[in-house]
Amino acid sequence: MKVSVIGASGRVGKAAAFSLAEESVVSEVVLLAREKSLGRIQGEALDMNDAMAAKDIRVAITPSSNFEDLAGSKIVVITAGAPRTSDMTRMDVAKPNAKIIAEYSRLIAKYAPESIILVITNPVDVMTYVAYKASGFPRSRVIGLGNHLDSLRLKNLISKHFNIHVSEIHTRIIGEHGDHMVLLLSSTSIGGILVKDFPQYQSFNVETIVDKVKNAGSYVINKKGATEYGPAFAISNTVKTIINDEKRILTLTTFLDGEIDEVSDVCLGVPVKLGINGVERVISVKMNDNELEDFKTAARVVKKSTEEVMASLDEDVKD
Repeated sequence: MKVSVIGASGRVGKAAAFSLAEESVVSEVVLLAREKSLGRIQGEALDMNDAMAAKDIRVAITPSSNFEDLAGSKIVVITAGAPRTSDMTRMDVAKPNAKIIAEYSRLIAKYAPESIILVITNPVDVMTYVAYKASGFPRSRVIGLGNHLDSLRLKNLISKHFNIHVSEIHTRIIGEHGDHMVLLLSSTSIGGILVKDFPQYQSFNVETIVDKVKNAGSYVINKKGATEYGPAFAISNTVKTIINDEKRILTLTTFLDGEIDEVSDVCLGVPVKLGINGVERVISVKMNDNELEDFKTAARVVKKSTEEVMASLDEDVKD
């Protein structure tokens, strides 16, 4: 199937495109960028094609600055946005990015009206809401990466602390992809055993772990200028789940309409059942009182930020 990446000249975009090209279920990857970056993505496409030849992978890699080339895409990944420095929060780039996301979402709706939009641009919860409103797509076909990447980062940290293979770690982060993310510690398990029942849990500093997940992006940006591989493989993992109709439960940003504690009219990271048509349903999660209160706080914070951002956009996006 055909997958397009908007913002393919950026570091996350090109890494995502390369990761997607390696997936056997993807027949074509469109690298879309503005006209001024066309030469760069043409070079990226040539480089990627050489790599695919070395791996005996047959896939079309199409560099373009023409949005008409989105036509026929099953999934359109949006990685484009204003650059973020290590001293900036994800919310600092909200308003400039909202204008970008609104513009691109309208173009996606025009040229790939049956596609699924996967938003990567930060702040992803707010940007997913903007894409949902601007595209006019059903909410099942507009999702954000957000807490899927956070949950993978958390799994990695837990795996290292307990010295157990990452595949045995079952945990989730929900809520905001940012300061108000919520670790569902009460249901976190390792090999089917609650994490609190392991002897090593006594030295497991939850606050430190959550802080590491929250600041993982800023840490990487400070060291190398941008995150690339983590988001890229989380993107390809999500795309593969959709195309293969795997019915997996991933923690992604989606529009809520009262499914969890009556939280509504906001996009947040929650467990969703994901298939060929996008989000099939929101999965209700069991939370203790503290986790539920933190989730409701995240909803209030993100909703307030979303309202501020939406107020800065054109009237036709707000409706």
